[in-house]
Amino acid sequence: MTMSIFNSISRALFTVGLLAISQFSLADSTVTKERTTTKLAEGIYEIRHPDAPDTFPQGNTTVIIGKRAVLVVDSCLLPSSTRQDIAQIRQWTSLPVTYLVNTHWHFDHTLGNATYAEAFPAIQIIASRPTQKIIGDYNPGVLTRYPSRAQRFQQVLDTGKDLNGETIGETVRKEYEKALAGLGPVAEEFKTAHQLAPNVSFEHELDIDLGDRPVRILFLGRANTAGDTVVYLPNDKLVATGDVLDHPVPYMFGGFPVDFVNTLRELAAIDANIFVPGHGDVQHDKTYITQVIDLMQSVNTEVEKEINDGKTLEEAQTQVPKALESKGWKEKFAGKNDDDQSFFDESFAGLVKSSYNQIKAR
Repeated sequence: MTMSIFNSISRALFTVGLLAISQFSLADSTVTKERTTTKLAEGIYEIRHPDAPDTFPQGNTTVIIGKRAVLVVDSCLLPSSTRQDIAQIRQWTSLPVTYLVNTHWHFDHTLGNATYAEAFPAIQIIASRPTQKIIGDYNPGVLTRYPSRAQRFQQVLDTGKDLNGETIGETVRKEYEKALAGLGPVAEEFKTAHQLAPNVSFEHELDIDLGDRPVRILFLGRANTAGDTVVYLPNDKLVATGDVLDHPVPYMFGGFPVDFVNTLRELAAIDANIFVPGHGDVQHDKTYITQVIDLMQSVNTEVEKEINDGKTLEEAQTQVPKALESKGWKEKFAGKNDDDQSFFDESFAGLVKSSYNQIKAR
């Protein structure tokens, strides 16, 4: 599997494009070139979106159709992609979309909110309270800050050095050029787009009946963000996880690694056998979840040892990978794919840093 641009040429490229938009980063560990739909059960569909022209990832969308109402999980990034989704939903059912759940605040899962509201004015957009607040307070500026991506990409090309001051090679240069060339079409879409915050929030759980199809919207705990939500269909034994789960390499920059492990354990305890991740392939058992738990817990354990020994963050970033090298985590997640391995290295480094900061702050 190939990687999206910010993975294949390191997190620095993604940061150079997003730093002006957010202090955080988003998730995807695979390039998606085509829009696909997959029927997961009767009345339940997954939509995977191609990366935006500037190589920015677009999250997975799950569509759940009941006898009385329709619920959608995550609204994607580009308005054009969201409009395609809405057109597809209208082919599947004559029912309007009554509910839209934002699993977390990341733009590639929420910028389509307004497009859904235009198509379905009575829609209820649902999120956990932390997610609702972040989308309402911070996210609106993303559209005005977006043009600075071009300046930052051009700076890297002009200087031949990334944000870390490291010289970029020809392959990386071509990736930057590709991303820069794709900024125009995205910026054009963003001219008429606007961020719309959820109008319904919950603290721990919100239950909805779509008509012979109960849905449980759950906040299991902090993970990739402060307000990660999963959507559970008990009768169908299916969970749409948002970025609590990403495949084939978990997204581990930022977030709350100590909480993340507990949240994943709560996810694994759910009576389900279909898991739709925020990005990547649908999982049909809990094997991958367990693997991610083991990885994160092993890092947290080693990081805590380093802290107890009085080591600095820089020292921990050197020692933890060495201590865990024999576990073979990279090959377990990335296999022999060079790009996946590169992303794993970057994501692993992000996990060590986040783990150190969270444990140190206790």
